Amino acid sequence: MPRFTVHVRDEWLTVPCKDATCSIKWLGFEALKRYIKNKPDNGGIQHIKDVHFGVKRCQGLGLLDNDDTIEDVLEDNDFVELGNITNMVYMFSVCREIDYISLDGNSLTSTDLVNLGKGLYKIKLTLEAEQKVVQSRELLDTIVKENKVVYGITTGFGKFARTVIPVSKLKELQENLLRSHSSGLGSPLSPERTRMLLALRINVLAKGLSGISLETLHRMIQAFNASCLSYVPEKGTVGASGDLAPLSHLALGLMGEGQMWSPKSGWADSKYVLEAHGLKPISLKPKEGLALINGTQMITSLGAEAVERAEAIAQQADIIAALTLEVLKGTTKAFDSDIHELRPHPGQKEVALRFRSLLDSDHHPSEIAESHRFCDRVQDAYTMRCCPQVHGIVNDTIEFVKKIINTEINSATDNPMVFAERGETISGGNFHGEYPAKALDYLAIGVHELASISERRIERLCNPSLSELPAFLVNEGGLNSGFMIAHCTAAALVSENKVLCHPSSIDSLSTSAATEDHVSMGGWAARKALRVVEHVEQVLAIELLAACQGIEFLRPLRTTTPLEKVYDLVRATVKPWIKDRFMAPDIEAVHRLLVDQKVWNIAGPYIEKYCMEYIPESRPSSPTAFALDPPPSPRKRVRLE
Repeated sequence: MPRFTVHVRDEWLTVPCKDATCSIKWLGFEALKRYIKNKPDNGGIQHIKDVHFGVKRCQGLGLLDNDDTIEDVLEDNDFVELGNITNMVYMFSVCREIDYISLDGNSLTSTDLVNLGKGLYKIKLTLEAEQKVVQSRELLDTIVKENKVVYGITTGFGKFARTVIPVSKLKELQENLLRSHSSGLGSPLSPERTRMLLALRINVLAKGLSGISLETLHRMIQAFNASCLSYVPEKGTVGASGDLAPLSHLALGLMGEGQMWSPKSGWADSKYVLEAHGLKPISLKPKEGLALINGTQMITSLGAEAVERAEAIAQQADIIAALTLEVLKGTTKAFDSDIHELRPHPGQKEVALRFRSLLDSDHHPSEIAESHRFCDRVQDAYTMRCCPQVHGIVNDTIEFVKKIINTEINSATDNPMVFAERGETISGGNFHGEYPAKALDYLAIGVHELASISERRIERLCNPSLSELPAFLVNEGGLNSGFMIAHCTAAALVSENKVLCHPSSIDSLSTSAATEDHVSMGGWAARKALRVVEHVEQVLAIELLAACQGIEFLRPLRTTTPLEKVYDLVRATVKPWIKDRFMAPDIEAVHRLLVDQKVWNIAGPYIEKYCMEYIPESRPSSPTAFALDPPPSPRKRVRLE
C-alpha cells in the first residue's frame, strides 16, 4: 500500500492509500481529517467539506491538479504540501473586505511590499499619482506628434539609439523590445515574488516620470488585484540597464503573450488567463515598452524579502541563543548594561537588552540559573558571551541595508526620465543596480554570521564534554544517534553560505556592444542573499530544536517564563526526542515557526514589557521599537565571574 507524507500548516502527516486511483483532492482531504482530529478547535476549520486548498510537491514546489489521480502524478513515499487552506463559505466575504494600499511612488516600504507579495492587500493609485501619470504621458504624445528624435521613444535602444523609427512602427518597436528582451532562463519566480515584482513596478510608474499611460497602468493594477502573474524566470539580469530580462517577461504576460498564472487557472497561456478574469491585454503606446522594463525592481523586490526575513530571524536568533545559554548553564554577567555602554553600538546594546529581558533576573527568575549559581566557572565561551557583539552588528547591518532598499523602492529608475513640468526628457543612469546590489552583498555577509555562531552553539549542545548533557542530546547513545547529523546539516549550510557570501557586485561584464559597459550583477546578489537568509533560518531552527531537547535533561528545573513559552511553542509542534525518528520534518516544522515569526510573537511581548517597566518613559509602538538606554542590570550574583 503506497504511503504519502503531507505537510499541513506546521504538521507532517502520513496518509496511506489503498486505492492509487484516488484523486489528489482525496489525499488532501484525508490529510486535513488527520490534522483536525486532535485539534480542540478543529484547527480553525469550520466545515471540512467546504475547504478550498492547493496541493504542491515539496520537491520543486510543483503545483498538482486536484482532479489528477495519485498513481498518475505521485510515487510511493512522495512528500506533498497543502497550502492556501480556506473555508469556501467565508472566502468571498474575505475577498470583499481585503484592504488596499494606495501607491504614489513615494511611500511604499519593504514591509508593505512583502505583504503585497503575500496577497494581503490590493492596489490602487492616489489621485495625485494619476495626475502626474497623465501629465507625463501628454508630454510624450506631444514629442511623437512633433516628430522629435528622443531615445527610446522615436529611436531604437542601446547600440541602436541613433536609429530613428517611423511613427507608423512605434507600437511594433515597443512590442519587439519586450519580445526580444524576454530572454531569461531558470525556474520562474514564485507567485509571491512575482506579485512583489509587479507591485514594485507599478509603484515606480506611479511616480509619473516614466511616460506610461494611465490606461496601461490601470490594466497592470487590475492584473495584480486578480493575481494574474506572468512567467518570470529568475536568471538573466545583469542589473543594468535595469532588470531588463525579468521585467520584459513580466510585461510580456500583461501583453497577452507567454505564460501566466492565477489561482483560478494555474499556468496557462497569458491571453486565456486574462480572458478568464475579464481583463484586456495592454496595448503599447510609444515608449511604454521601455517604461515597463527599465529599472531595478527585480533586485529590489527580492532584496525587500531578504531584508525583511533577515530582520525577523535576527530578532529570533537572540531568543534562541538565550535559550541555549540557559541549557549550557551560562551566566548573564556578560550582558551587564555597563559593559555595553562602554562600546555603545546600537545593535550591540539592543541585543544585550534582549538577553537581559529573557534571562534570569528579579523580573524573570530561572530555576536552571539558580541551580548553578555557585559553580566554579569563570566565564562562558565566545559563542555565548559575545552574542551582543556578533548579533549586534547583524542588526546594524540589516538597518543599513533596509534604509537603502526602502529608498530604492520609492526611486525613479527609468530612462529616459519624463519631466512634465520642464517639458523635456533627460537620459540618465538611475537604472544601474549598484546601490541595492552592494547592499544585498553586505546583507548576506552580515546575516551569515548568525548561522556561523549558531552552528558553534549546536556543537556545544551536542558535545558531552562541553554541555554536561548526553552525547547528541539523546539517551541510549549508539543505539540512537540523536542530533548527530542535524549538526552536520547545520555545518553544511554554514559552509554553503561561506561561498554564497562572495560578493557578486564586485564583478562586471560589458554588454550591449559596450554601450552598457559596467553592470551591477545585482540579480544574483539578491537571489543569493535570499538563499543565505534561508540557510540562516534553517540553522537556527536546528539550534532551537537542540536547545529544547537539552531542556528535557534539566527537568524538573524550569527556565524563565518567556523561554518556557518558547519551549511550549516548539513542543506544540515537535515532540521530545525519546528515540531516533525521521528528523527532517521536525526541522522543517520549526523552520516554519521562524519564518512565520512565531517565536518572536511569543517572546517579543515579554521583551517589550521588560523595557516598559524598567524605562517607564519609553512606550515602544511595536516589539522592534525598543529604547536602547539600559535598564538596571540583572540581580547581582554571589559567585565570582
